[in-house]
Amino acid sequence: MDKKIVRADILLGLTACIWGFAFTAQRVSMDYIGPFTYNGIRFLLGGFILLPLIALRGEKSGSAAKFSIFPPIITGICLFIGASLQQIGIFWTTAGNSGFLSGIYVVLVPVFGIFLGKKTGLQTWAGAALAFAGLFFVIGGVNFTNINRGDLLTIISGVFWTFHVLLIDAFVKKMDAVQLAAGQFIVCGILSFIFAQSNILGKADFAFGAELGSSYFNPALLLAAAIPIIYGGVFSVGIGYTLQVVAQQYAPPAHASVILCTESIFAAIGGVLLLAERPGPLVLLGFALMLAGMLATQWDINSKRPKQT
Repeated sequence: MDKKIVRADILLGLTACIWGFAFTAQRVSMDYIGPFTYNGIRFLLGGFILLPLIALRGEKSGSAAKFSIFPPIITGICLFIGASLQQIGIFWTTAGNSGFLSGIYVVLVPVFGIFLGKKTGLQTWAGAALAFAGLFFVIGGVNFTNINRGDLLTIISGVFWTFHVLLIDAFVKKMDAVQLAAGQFIVCGILSFIFAQSNILGKADFAFGAELGSSYFNPALLLAAAIPIIYGGVFSVGIGYTLQVVAQQYAPPAHASVILCTESIFAAIGGVLLLAERPGPLVLLGFALMLAGMLATQWDINSKRPKQT
């Protein structure tokens, strides 16, 4: 195999690991600060970290890529909704559950693609069935009356991740991918701060602060949450996205999609190793079924793409 492809696959594996363990950082951050404050800091941090990469890419290309303000605003709004629901949801659920339930977008993207005129094969429907069967076990089996509200919010966030992926797919053809990423991160960060420091949603961050027994914007608590903030902003948003962009220059799409699906596995591992989470046998079965569904869906997509040499 081409050495460049091997290196790219390794970088994608590292990306999946960074993104997976980010769920642990997100969960820990909620012990100190509210969801909007956390997202505001980490997405702005991640967005600004990408600015040097944009400048470097511009210098290498010899010309500035065409920039449009509309795509980052639209994708940033969608990212804000998905990230907010996920971050609020993780307050009441585990890092492992959040990782797998958020990953439902991998299945929903090709299914929603039907409404955009894209064909969906048998593997996708089989993958969807496996994923939803896994979802059944993860959220508690037949006991639907006691569904964890954190799991429910995370599932809804998965719908917005689906919209986000479809929007990115449409806009990335019209402007530079890194510029689009940085722009949407900054939009998401600004919106998060607006919600954190306003009366929207009844001061949502205050509500979490009250439940935690603290104020939603406290310098001491921000300092205590420094490690989750740095990991979420620098590693997950900034470095993770950069590694993905670099790796996908050489990695075949089939490699990229399958490797990045393992993000949810790393989320579960992080929860067990760092947060002492202990998923039961039915939840583990649900994880396995959801992962199988994600992989089946990606197999359908990648089998239709021309082989890369």
